[in-house]
Amino acid sequence: MPATALALWLAALLARVTRSEMIEALEQDYVRTARAKGLTERGIAARHALKNALLPIITVMGLQFGGLLGGAVMTETVFAWPGVGTMILDAILKKDFPVVLAGVVIVAMGFIMVNLLLDLLYTALDPRLRRA
Repeated sequence: MPATALALWLAALLARVTRSEMIEALEQDYVRTARAKGLTERGIAARHALKNALLPIITVMGLQFGGLLGGAVMTETVFAWPGVGTMILDAILKKDFPVVLAGVVIVAMGFIMVNLLLDLLYTALDPRLRRA
């Protein structure tokens, strides 16, 4: 239930971004060329359009990870599940600053690692970024 509560509002944004990027990609010249070659619409969408629409989608997913971390505090409080967010909130209320600092550092390192992995994924998906 908590995972559903966290993911539901983020899924709507991701679906909206995916839809708009796919619409934009399907209007490009390379898609018109693929249609002229006689490829199926499913193949065009999967191979050509989605491949080029993935970078903005991945960017939004990376930004949403920060929202998940922030929303975890509220979700853990509502569902009374112990977690990092609840630990940080309890430490703030008890004025236990070393625990607050440790929790914030752990969350920040997780966010930094996810963004690093996304940057590495960018170079794997887009060959133009390998040369830069």
